[in-house]
Amino acid sequence: MFQLTDAHALTDDLRRLRRTLHQEPELGLHLPRTQTTVLAALDGLPLEITTGTALSSVTAVLRGGRPGPAVLLRADMDALPVQETTGLPYASRHPGAMHACGHDLHVSALVGAARLLAERRDDLAGDVVLMFQPGEEGHGGARLMIDEGVLDAAGRRVVAAYALHVLANTLPAGVVATRPGTVLAASDGFDVTVTGRGGHGSSPHTAQDPITVVCEMVTALQTMVTRTVDVFDPAVLTVGSLHAGDARNVIPETATFRATVRTVSETVRAQVREAVLRTVRGIADAHGVRADVDYQDGYPVTVNDPAETAFATGVAEQLLGPGRTLLAPQPISGSEDFSYVLERVPGAFLGVGACPADRAPATAPMNHSPDASFDDGVLPVAAALLANLAAGRLRRAAADRRPGGETAAVTP
Repeated sequence: MFQLTDAHALTDDLRRLRRTLHQEPELGLHLPRTQTTVLAALDGLPLEITTGTALSSVTAVLRGGRPGPAVLLRADMDALPVQETTGLPYASRHPGAMHACGHDLHVSALVGAARLLAERRDDLAGDVVLMFQPGEEGHGGARLMIDEGVLDAAGRRVVAAYALHVLANTLPAGVVATRPGTVLAASDGFDVTVTGRGGHGSSPHTAQDPITVVCEMVTALQTMVTRTVDVFDPAVLTVGSLHAGDARNVIPETATFRATVRTVSETVRAQVREAVLRTVRGIADAHGVRADVDYQDGYPVTVNDPAETAFATGVAEQLLGPGRTLLAPQPISGSEDFSYVLERVPGAFLGVGACPADRAPATAPMNHSPDASFDDGVLPVAAALLANLAAGRLRRAAADRRPGGETAAVTP
């Protein structure tokens, strides 16, 4: 097992890498500068490297010294369209773009794991696939990498997959949290355009006012959620954009709104979709106007495999000691496209606290905030944890193949 002392030797290099990435954030699926930086950081390691076609991904395969299965470790690489306000000396150099979700730490931690694993690759009974992924922030980069073969990059399907996500608040730095089953919500969205008939604001009876209809829809959708969805299998529906008209005395022809939907089960996900369409169209019919609804299915529910979660928490506890690994009591309503990987391969998604020491986890700005700040002192923890997940899972697979290996299979 890799010790924290092994990873601490990489601290300065990983911190420099993270801060370089933080200053050069890129958005979406095409991250040429980030890809070049990652390739340079991996240079010299015994890796089989390929890059993506539909996106600027990096896939690296580390071959172990002995035969065995393959496991996957993933880091997302893209930033957010956020104007940074942290005032850090290594703040973003690009207006309107920021690593506000900590993906720069994810990349650096995975590079650290690659270096640790490469030092002991002769001891590995199998291979490790390193997945450096663009486009997590709403672009479905994981699905594109799956389409391009990342799960089979070692020559056969990986048997397990793991990913970490740093948290700017909630958890103290270096504390790990996860849970079996649903860990993150599905994320869907819809856009509604209501078309009525424009007119003079003084004579609404001669027009068909889309604004009043849209307002009724927004409030009705909130009531719909509270009265049709089980409180113990919840949904969150938030209208984040509403627009109509340009003048106070003109009834416009159209009004629009946009909303996001978060659910933690596929059953409720389908139920809410049907209820949204029924509610919006019913209200439009009642007012004699037309409603066009564009409902977009986003990321699925992120579901941790129970056995892999038990294994991963065991690895974390052994690495970090008592009291540093927590079981989350409930899912988080955020979403992740690592869900596409976990739909196909058993694995686990873990949160790692990265709240700076001068901030309180309960009140610190959260991920996606323009003032979000992350303690890059957690990089050795994240790197060692990823390396141990891969190496330990390969050891577990080797034990499973031996007589009496079933007992060893539940230990890290």
